[in-house]
Amino acid sequence: MSALHALIVIDPQVDFCPGGALAVADGHSIMPHINAMMPAFDKVFITQDWHPEGHSSFASQHAGATPYSMIDMSYGPQTLWPDHCIAGSAGAAFHPDLNTDLAVAIIRKGMNPEVDSYSAFFENDRTTTTGLGDLLRAHDVASVTLVGLATDFCVAWSALDAAKLGFNVAVELKACRAIDLDGSLDQAFDAMRSAGVTLKH
Repeated sequence: MSALHALIVIDPQVDFCPGGALAVADGHSIMPHINAMMPAFDKVFITQDWHPEGHSSFASQHAGATPYSMIDMSYGPQTLWPDHCIAGSAGAAFHPDLNTDLAVAIIRKGMNPEVDSYSAFFENDRTTTTGLGDLLRAHDVASVTLVGLATDFCVAWSALDAAKLGFNVAVELKACRAIDLDGSLDQAFDAMRSAGVTLKH
């Protein structure tokens, strides 16, 4: 069997789209583009932020903290977020415009109440795996293209980890949208380029 090329769709969820709890500007607009891309790939995987209520990355859990501020957690610096993508909630659901029929697996992340998880491959402690890397290898995947939300956080962290794990990695920027906190998008672009990730405009 020849090595396969997979599309990894990062967190295409209601809470990350306009009207959601952690809305990314224009986030909903990428869904038709993602749908159009799916048939060209051998495999499609979708990730889903799936937080328990009271997750430690929520600003609401830290007295006096405001969303988008930073704190030090046991595993390092952590951005605090509005409560979002709570397991089973309407905001955690996939955006209704997304076609999920072609997905071979859905990878849920951020389920540990004490550790956030941006990357599709590792939690933010950088050691706990989601299992996606092994799953891709089990499906004989060698190359991955990433799309989704948000470019500068979950997409970028996933792309960097995929490159570290030895996959050929591309990010299709037309099918991504960014939060862009304090220059985070430029930093993400620089990090991805340095890691050998192909950025497709």
